[in-house]
Amino acid sequence: MDRRVRDIAEGTFKLEENEGNNKVQRLEEAIRRNVKPEMQLFVGGLANAAVCQVVRQFWGTSPKFTLIAEGVGNYGVALFYAGLVKKVITSVFSTAFPGTSPDAIIQKEYKRKEVEFENWSLYSLNQRLMAGALGIPFIPTRSIIGSDMAEDNKDSFQIVEDPFGGGRGVGVIKALNPDIALIHGWAADRCGNTILGVDPISGEGAWGALASRNGVIVTVEKIVSTSFIRDHSTYVNIPSYMVNSVSIAPFGAHPLGLAGRGIAGFEAYAADYDFMLDYQNSSRDPAAFETWLGNWILNCSNHEQYLFKLGSKRLSSLKGRATTDVWKYDLESSLESISPGGEYSATEMMVITAGRKIKEMSQTGAYRIIHAGVGTSGLAAWMAYYLLKKEGYDIELTMGAGWYGYAPRPADPWLFSSSNISTCKMIGSVVDTYGVWIKAENSCIAALGAGQIDECGNINSTKLPGEIYLVGSGGSNDAINAKEVVVIAPQTSRRSVEKVGYITCPGDRVRAWVSTKGIFEKLGDEPRFTLTGYFPNTKLSTPEQSIDEIKKNCGWELKVSSEVKEIPAPTFDELVLLRLFDPEGYFTKENRELR
Repeated sequence: MDRRVRDIAEGTFKLEENEGNNKVQRLEEAIRRNVKPEMQLFVGGLANAAVCQVVRQFWGTSPKFTLIAEGVGNYGVALFYAGLVKKVITSVFSTAFPGTSPDAIIQKEYKRKEVEFENWSLYSLNQRLMAGALGIPFIPTRSIIGSDMAEDNKDSFQIVEDPFGGGRGVGVIKALNPDIALIHGWAADRCGNTILGVDPISGEGAWGALASRNGVIVTVEKIVSTSFIRDHSTYVNIPSYMVNSVSIAPFGAHPLGLAGRGIAGFEAYAADYDFMLDYQNSSRDPAAFETWLGNWILNCSNHEQYLFKLGSKRLSSLKGRATTDVWKYDLESSLESISPGGEYSATEMMVITAGRKIKEMSQTGAYRIIHAGVGTSGLAAWMAYYLLKKEGYDIELTMGAGWYGYAPRPADPWLFSSSNISTCKMIGSVVDTYGVWIKAENSCIAALGAGQIDECGNINSTKLPGEIYLVGSGGSNDAINAKEVVVIAPQTSRRSVEKVGYITCPGDRVRAWVSTKGIFEKLGDEPRFTLTGYFPNTKLSTPEQSIDEIKKNCGWELKVSSEVKEIPAPTFDELVLLRLFDPEGYFTKENRELR
């Protein structure tokens, strides 16, 4: 063999350990070079280190950013507080832990009317970004139709005739292309081929990055070789040609966690619950929030100082809490505090009754999927799941971030806990959940919460006109496309109204509402609720008195079934199961009313 032939072959086809332009930069430099005033910034759900650096570098200026994000909470809120944002396009404005609730800083900004709020559902926002990434002007959707978001967003949403003769209108939404994207992932090589890993909360995938006109600013837990990328190419989400810079930022998602699934050597870390609660507490007081903001953003010149302030002990603890079996230790430490006594709260009665109802409807409708919401609606779905499993019924749980087939672990009621994600049979994305698993043709029932609900089952989780912004649609408007929906929400005259002030979710498929006082159902083809069951109340001596009490806390003229029944009190087993899920009472002890 001619040696020259061998030299040409070896020189041409040898794979290098590291290839491409070296785009590794310090995060400060990456932000300085790529983020400019008046840009539309897409912020990935875990890009907290990058967001903090944007706040530091633009503090005291007025860049008039348009913020695009699936949800705005924790450090995203700091962009508002700093006056850096003129408009936000999102699905959720809320606190993150233990459940979604209105964020105090967001409320202030909403009342000031200096920032424009554009609200979408979780799936429709992802679809807009998907269309942008695919280079098409619009994309069909099942979401938004029948909600007030359709009117609010009429410049980007229309209903058109099905061009293939389907016989009904089809929603279409306009493509969305951010100017730049901030994304945090597990790893990248030096030229930017990026592995995002599993985002426990949003399930947003890479659409925001792929749709960005001017590239992506990537932060990662570690830099790896191109050889590593080739060996794990099925995990790569963003190709290098789209990436402007790569910056190392260990714990870059903090206070959220990052799940390490499928790749050896990627050490996961859990969400920092204490940190998130500290943020929520401080956000309610301007002076306390100024101190919090200075402590964690402004007085840390970079991410390295931020990690130093967190401390190695705290960071090690978060890694330990991301292990698969941590729930066993949490459970063991919680068992002594769980009281199986006969007293129970109105909220516990609501959750247990809703669990029974979802179980019954799942069996009647032969459903194979229960979609779990957040908070009490999630607990009710979990109750139904285990009640059905106990009877040998084949059922699976899903949630909005693309989790399928998970088995909720005890001692941690946060829907997005590391322990829960470790039990998933499939981890997809928002598109999988709301585009495939949840639709009327599928065998799915959904459990949802509500800020307000009216007599037709319409849900408002967006805003109270002239008062406050609630939390936004999130995935609720998408989940409403399930075959049937059960709403779990407390009953007060303020929550149950004749007509909601804003329709986040049309009530067509809402078949039942379980409140803290009883069960309301749509009987037959009736579009309005009928009271079919009331909760036992030792303070009231007759059924008539219990029903009158329910009527007083109902915003419409309530129809009562001729066969209305008293709902049985929780059993010992049901109370124990519920308290095993939420031993600290994050969701069940609030406003506890003993019966």
